[in-house]
Amino acid sequence: MRLQIVFICVIALGGSAPACAGRARDLPASHFFQTSDHCIACHSNLHSAAGEDVSIGYNWRATIMANSSRDPYWQAGVRRAVIDHPTAQAAIEDTCSTCHMPMARFEAAAQGAQGKVFANLAPAAGAASNPFAIDGVSCTVCHQIQPENFGQHASFDGGFVLDKTTPIGERHIFGPNPVDAGRQSVMRSAAAFEPDESSHVQRSELCATCHTLYTEALDEAGERIGQLPEQMPYLEWRNSRYRDAQSCQSCHMPLVAGEMRAASVLGEPRSHFSQHVFRGGNAFVLGLINSHRGELEAAALPQELDAEIARTVEFLGTETARVSVQSPRRQGGRLAFDVDVENLSGHKFPTAYPSRRAWLHVKVSDAAGTTLFESGALEADGSVAGNDNDADGGRFEPHYDEIRSADQVQIYEPIMVDPEGRVTTDLLAAVRYAKDNRLLPKGFDKSKVPDDVAVRGAAREDANFVGGGDRVRYAVELPKSGSGPLRVDVSLMFQPIGRRWAENLRPYDSMETRRFVAYYDEAARSSAYLVAHASAEIP
Repeated sequence: MRLQIVFICVIALGGSAPACAGRARDLPASHFFQTSDHCIACHSNLHSAAGEDVSIGYNWRATIMANSSRDPYWQAGVRRAVIDHPTAQAAIEDTCSTCHMPMARFEAAAQGAQGKVFANLAPAAGAASNPFAIDGVSCTVCHQIQPENFGQHASFDGGFVLDKTTPIGERHIFGPNPVDAGRQSVMRSAAAFEPDESSHVQRSELCATCHTLYTEALDEAGERIGQLPEQMPYLEWRNSRYRDAQSCQSCHMPLVAGEMRAASVLGEPRSHFSQHVFRGGNAFVLGLINSHRGELEAAALPQELDAEIARTVEFLGTETARVSVQSPRRQGGRLAFDVDVENLSGHKFPTAYPSRRAWLHVKVSDAAGTTLFESGALEADGSVAGNDNDADGGRFEPHYDEIRSADQVQIYEPIMVDPEGRVTTDLLAAVRYAKDNRLLPKGFDKSKVPDDVAVRGAAREDANFVGGGDRVRYAVELPKSGSGPLRVDVSLMFQPIGRRWAENLRPYDSMETRRFVAYYDEAARSSAYLVAHASAEIP
């Protein structure tokens, strides 16, 4: 059965020309959702008083949220998981589609079936991917979520609650503002939903339903052998001082200054208009989607993705962390100094998916610009010089309180291990973290937090590694001839996908893994981003 959706044509107040032209759509029938093109028509062409394009639809479709199912790294990761654990393929695809293809998966679950990943993607899906799968975390997912289990463990792992009984055409959709009867009629006609006012869409607990994720570890027979707290930004936030001060949305969906209309058709000026840009840190994958837009079925225009990438890089460089150089001094034949790193985010940095890492790139040079010491340089292949894990997948770089040689690098990261203690990037083999020294948010007491967000490894005993940041001492040996002025440069770098995580996909012979490794190799030089920089001169 197919459902014919026809948009109405709304006449703008005070004029005779159509302000929102409709078009016929021929899509697979859905009992619960509409694709984003039904919403974009009226929730775009919006500009702030400063002239910035804050169109909800255009901004959203360039985000990782909109591209959650197009993400080539996610597709490669799911393919690796089903190759490693073939007996669990159906359960793996069902679990992974819950938050990356939520419309298609919810529809399947409501009919007693499991969600599928690869059958919904081109070419398996035919000429194009299933529109309800490829549309990612779409408008009518988040705005239908109900608050009844917010903050409870049952809400995590994609346990969001949606109405399972009301048919399309009568379903309720939630926003933070009241909607009068006339505008309710417009939305019913254009998108087949009844708009309701509810502030729960601005609560962190809504985001937590998919951004709190536990992974089940499996043995070769597909049997459960453990559980890993894979992604915990909500629980990290809940154990920080930001819990009572700022929500997820307040940072990741910044407000437009002044009043704004939420719709270009019959929209009313509203205060507290949240931009749907979903600021994060994954500029790298957005760049891959833009560079390979045809193969990955990108819907956003190139300039829209470019703008989202620029916003992401700016966010990383201005609102994520700060570094400073403290007390530089000569001590005998060494240069000693402290590096302070301050986490400005409301959760660990980096947070969520464990492929992400940040590190300190520290360089000491003389007056002629000659490098005397360097720790943490980014190599052309995306690896970090001196990092044990990039050199050998069975090892990892420890947490440091003091660094004295160039082959020591302070890397803020999670390192997973399997039941035998072997380092792994296989999410379905990992049962615990051997290292988790990701920078802590302010107010986070590492001695009191739950195990799911605990600090692991040497950072637990480091008195300088505390809620809000870290202090690392450097004691750099100088050449005997060195007597002139010196310069210290410190950069905090961030990489969404560490080299080892890409490298460990290389042995897998599948379209998705081969494709991603090729993409990574092509773009490795630009796989990391500057978060913060500081320098100091030493006479």
